[in-house]
Amino acid sequence: MINSSALFSSPDLSCYKVHYSIPLIMSVVPTPVDLSDVQGDIILKFPKLVENFIFFTIAQGAAFRKVVGSQAFMALITSAANVKGFRQQISAQKAKFRGKTVPLLPNSAVNIAFTQPGLNLLGLKDNLGDPAFTDGQFQRAHQLGDNVPDWLPAFKGDVHGVILISGDSEASMLATEAKLLLLLGPTITQVFKVNGVVRPGTEHGHEHFGYKDGISSPAVKGIHNDPFPGQQVCDPGVLLMGQPGDTSAATRPVWAKNGSILVYRHLDQLVPEFDKFKHDNPLFPLELGIEKGAELFGARMFGRWKSGAPTDLAPTQDDTELAKEPTRNNNFDFSDPTDQSHCPFAAHIRKTNPRSDLANDIVARHSINRNGIPFGPEVSPLERQNNKTTLERGLAFVCYQSSLSNGFEFMQKAWANDPNFIFGKTDTDGNPITPGFDPIIGQKNGEARQTGGLDPKEQGANTSFPTQFVISKGGAYFFSPSLSVLRTRIGTA
Repeated sequence: MINSSALFSSPDLSCYKVHYSIPLIMSVVPTPVDLSDVQGDIILKFPKLVENFIFFTIAQGAAFRKVVGSQAFMALITSAANVKGFRQQISAQKAKFRGKTVPLLPNSAVNIAFTQPGLNLLGLKDNLGDPAFTDGQFQRAHQLGDNVPDWLPAFKGDVHGVILISGDSEASMLATEAKLLLLLGPTITQVFKVNGVVRPGTEHGHEHFGYKDGISSPAVKGIHNDPFPGQQVCDPGVLLMGQPGDTSAATRPVWAKNGSILVYRHLDQLVPEFDKFKHDNPLFPLELGIEKGAELFGARMFGRWKSGAPTDLAPTQDDTELAKEPTRNNNFDFSDPTDQSHCPFAAHIRKTNPRSDLANDIVARHSINRNGIPFGPEVSPLERQNNKTTLERGLAFVCYQSSLSNGFEFMQKAWANDPNFIFGKTDTDGNPITPGFDPIIGQKNGEARQTGGLDPKEQGANTSFPTQFVISKGGAYFFSPSLSVLRTRIGTA
């Protein structure tokens, strides 16, 4: 039996001292990232089957800081070093039971992060050097293409922080959640809660539309030392403030080092409507039949089949064996062929990770690390029959980056929402072509969208979407501080 509290216990932070005479602005020194000082979900990601997100306001500032500074609270916070150790144990467990059902290792994990108003309330009022974070996501919603009236009231109001609690089971997660909330008591007020759960059975690892998720995470230099072929590699500072590759390091306060900006987006998914749209627009129905033609149409919208096999390598039919092989399922770069016969220029995975469509250093600079989880029930028979969503389901989207203007905001505004991106593309006759919106997450404040290239035989034709199949219901931007800062600057003795 694995002792999860030992696995995910916080390192001894008594050695950290606060020196208020240190410079206000950090300098970047190329030293290895101290994983014991980085919250666990940022780079290595929580291994999880369930995850709760508790959005809160701080009701009693001084008392909250005292709880955060306590040994009992810090013992619940999971570091990247904890996650690394646990993932090694998972790998050993899989090797031990190779070819058999692998027993789950009991575990739970906790991280915490704060909005700009939350940091202000806690006395950390220095400018983090990120205007979008300072503004908050609600103030940026229109720029992101959201239809603001769709936002949930909780995300339009005050949110000071979020607590992420994950586990191998609901029992493990809720036991840890109970300990945490007992410690915090009346110091916080819960304003919203999301219950995430990995989908069951053969849909494990797939989002609600049915497509395999989480395949294209970046490898971080100095941490992931053996990236898979085709995997994007980025500097640690792309995800962590104050590390090499952080383009805004010169403007950051010293206490921001090893912290990251957590983006939360509450994304509803209209699954029956999406499936109906595919079914109504099959590619080559006379050759493939309606069902296979519909699946090809969906695969070209995503750029991957439901299995995770990329259309760049499997352009006409799914290849489940390719999808299972991590040394192959990312080993492509859109360079051959140069037209849209394999992958549309506007396909979701191409819009958000253009690979060789741009210089590698540019793509690396705009990397994000995603670690969301589905929420809501499976589609009911009645919803399927009526092609109409009646039960809320979707994706609790989470990603990390050191800069919103290089990370999530750039990706959403400059790539997914810009119909002209990818720039400079032409049709097979050399005529300029407008790729269109990302068909999955591209948005225009609720207005109609078009995407080109979904039909490989009519690459200049546009497809109009009758609705937004992914609807932003709001979200927030949070700063996920280092463990040392959480203990010594946010927490008090």
